[in-house]
Amino acid sequence: MKNVTLALGLLISAFASSAADMSHGADNFYKSDSVTQQRVSFKNQYQMNVVGNLFMPERLDKNTKHPAIIVGHPMGAVKEQSSNLYAQKLAEQGFVTLAIDLSFWGESDGKPGHMISPEIYADDFSAAVDYLSTQPWVDAENIGVLGICGSGSFVISAAKIDPRMKAIATVSMYDMGAAFRNGLKHSQTVEQREALIKTAIEQRFAEYKGGDTAYIPGTVNELDDSTPEIQREFFDFYRTSRGGYTPKGEKEELTTKPMLSSIGKFMNFYPFNDIETISPRPMLFIAGDRAHSKEFSEDAYQRAGQPKELYIVPNAGHVDLYDRTDLIPFNKLTAFFKTNLK
Repeated sequence: MKNVTLALGLLISAFASSAADMSHGADNFYKSDSVTQQRVSFKNQYQMNVVGNLFMPERLDKNTKHPAIIVGHPMGAVKEQSSNLYAQKLAEQGFVTLAIDLSFWGESDGKPGHMISPEIYADDFSAAVDYLSTQPWVDAENIGVLGICGSGSFVISAAKIDPRMKAIATVSMYDMGAAFRNGLKHSQTVEQREALIKTAIEQRFAEYKGGDTAYIPGTVNELDDSTPEIQREFFDFYRTSRGGYTPKGEKEELTTKPMLSSIGKFMNFYPFNDIETISPRPMLFIAGDRAHSKEFSEDAYQRAGQPKELYIVPNAGHVDLYDRTDLIPFNKLTAFFKTNLK
């Protein structure tokens, strides 16, 4: 376990950022006065209930079909963190939007909670397309997807095998597979990876025999002098009133923390393989110029087919684009979806 703790510590330390005044302009819990919100539930192909918030412009003409956008939250978060904000801002521009909780997180089904399961996460987005396609005021031929942080890699995984997703955008994307296999900038050694996998399997067996569930470090619960800057960045969002949110029945101290025994599923997750097959459907990758995660958007952009665009936001870190409305390029997203969802 000592080697695993060291490896995780090095992984976290590698995620360094120089963001300052991190909460400036933040508005995660934004409530629009020009859109309606409805809690909805639908089943994915695994017959698990996926829960989401459906947003529509207040004066939406339900006798006409409208384009729709599905929004996925950061890895370890829930729909109330970042994705509700994006969904409302895009609904204000005339879209029907749906912010979902991924399976095993928030209000959606999945036992045990906090399970890593990228295949099921991707299916949640296809299930959201299923749901929206049955709504009479949604144009089933014009549904887009937007993934924030880890959901960026999940929407890419989904779009490769679901051509109904007509426009794909990501913001502050993580390739969750590469992040766990290699760390940022390939800072994690093969030996550290092997140690993580070994510990995960040992923990899986311990839980099979009735042992307590163990979790990998997500966001720290307290800061001290040795806390890496990247953890301070996440702490400022997840552990303060800025973005902190604890779903019903959860423990605040465990929010954002995935199950240790399930990390192998990310080690075996390669969302960018065959990304070029999404073409000719358009893709937009948005990242901050200071973001520790920028390398993933750059990698996806390099591999993707046309049409594609990499949009770099000046003076923005990774978490800045979760909720800092003075930095998030909502106009860029609106133009992308209006152009590509007729």
